[in-house]
Amino acid sequence: MKSNNSQHAEVLKELLRSNPKVKAAEIVSAEGFPVASALPRGLDEAIVSAMTAALHSLSENAVNDMKKGKFEQLYVKATSGYIVIRRASPKSLLIVSASRDIRLGLLLLDCQRVCEEIEWIESQ
Repeated sequence: MKSNNSQHAEVLKELLRSNPKVKAAEIVSAEGFPVASALPRGLDEAIVSAMTAALHSLSENAVNDMKKGKFEQLYVKATSGYIVIRRASPKSLLIVSASRDIRLGLLLLDCQRVCEEIEWIESQ
């Protein structure tokens, strides 16, 4: 049986393989530590993890302060693409970076599917 970390890595590799417009992905612990990553050369997984946890925390605070329910996802649209952060499970977060020409609905659907897989892996 494979370890959770190797299963996490396989899920990320499959995401990048199935959608070439997805350029990077990482699973981050709720505390902000890297669990598994598929990042291009030059991106530091520890920095991406810390940034993900910080953005998630700020987003949760904003959602709570504005009484909008529970945090679901954050997406950032930039001149060169998108960044999506989602809670993957009670223990982890998913961050995905994609090029600007991706269909946003497809990206969000892929992120949801990956989060469901991560939650299943972590429930075993």
